[in-house]
Amino acid sequence: MEETPDRIIQPEQRPDDRNDLALRPHMLDELIGQNQVKENLKILIAAARRRNEPLDHVLFYGPPGLGKTTLAHVLANEMNVNIKITAGPAVERAGDLAAILTNLHAGDVLFIDEIHRLGRAIEEVLYPAMEDYALDIIIGKGPSARSIRLKLPRFTVIGATTRLALVSSPLRARFGAVYRLDYYDMPAMRKIISRASGKLNVTMDEDGVEEVARRARGTPRVALRLLRRVRDYAQVKADGHVTRNVAGEALNLMNVDLLGLDDVDRRVMMTIIEKYNGGPVGLNTIAASISEEPDTIMDVVEPYLLQLGFIDRTPQGRVATRAAYEHFGIVFPETNQPRLI
Repeated sequence: MEETPDRIIQPEQRPDDRNDLALRPHMLDELIGQNQVKENLKILIAAARRRNEPLDHVLFYGPPGLGKTTLAHVLANEMNVNIKITAGPAVERAGDLAAILTNLHAGDVLFIDEIHRLGRAIEEVLYPAMEDYALDIIIGKGPSARSIRLKLPRFTVIGATTRLALVSSPLRARFGAVYRLDYYDMPAMRKIISRASGKLNVTMDEDGVEEVARRARGTPRVALRLLRRVRDYAQVKADGHVTRNVAGEALNLMNVDLLGLDDVDRRVMMTIIEKYNGGPVGLNTIAASISEEPDTIMDVVEPYLLQLGFIDRTPQGRVATRAAYEHFGIVFPETNQPRLI
């Protein structure tokens, strides 16, 4: 299989996204969108402050690029505490987690990204730490081994995952608050781009903002990445001012169409429509046809195509919808083969 190309619209973090740190909101009131989650978090923070206690453990889940890491930093800022950051794959041994936990202070936030990738042995160490604020350590081996329990200060674990189903039930049960982040709507995306353009000193008219927002796939990380590329194009080709035409030309140059689809999205859709007559076709077959990994298609490509209503998942496989045919200018076959839904 070929490696996944470095897509401009991929929701996962890329090295050049480090520049986005200055564009992130620092407090809850600065956060745009995710209104229901924001209201719940306000209550959570206010209650913890009144009791003078750390926040309850929080788990955020949803597609990549929607602000799970940003929300963890916002919660730490709101509670005026330090935040320690790690990721599930980085914690390889129980000793690694023990070292992190013993360096926490009262009220600190421990943010674990990709928490579904923690090993089972690591989770066993995390359970008593989250529940009893204690760390169980075994000293020695064999008959002389003994267990020592170290008390930990009260702290908050904030977990983030794109695959909630892969988080084990015992771990999920230890989070007092679980919130799903959804794709952002157009008004929220316009506000995010307008705010970011001000911080980046990019002059944009309303139509230019609209054009970038429309192609950003409802994902702030993608929007900020596209904005930086549009800014570069405008500075070289259009005296630095971004209009609808300038934004459209820049994004067309990057093969990002009017709905935010790129080459990989189009290859998936064309495989279903042209090679397999609209489906149904299995995920592994699609992956083999375009030389991609099935997990890449399922986790990265499909969520946005499902959101647009371009494909259906059926027991027999993936099926292209009428909306997909219309977007690509292909006549929808009314006599599609019957299928079980």
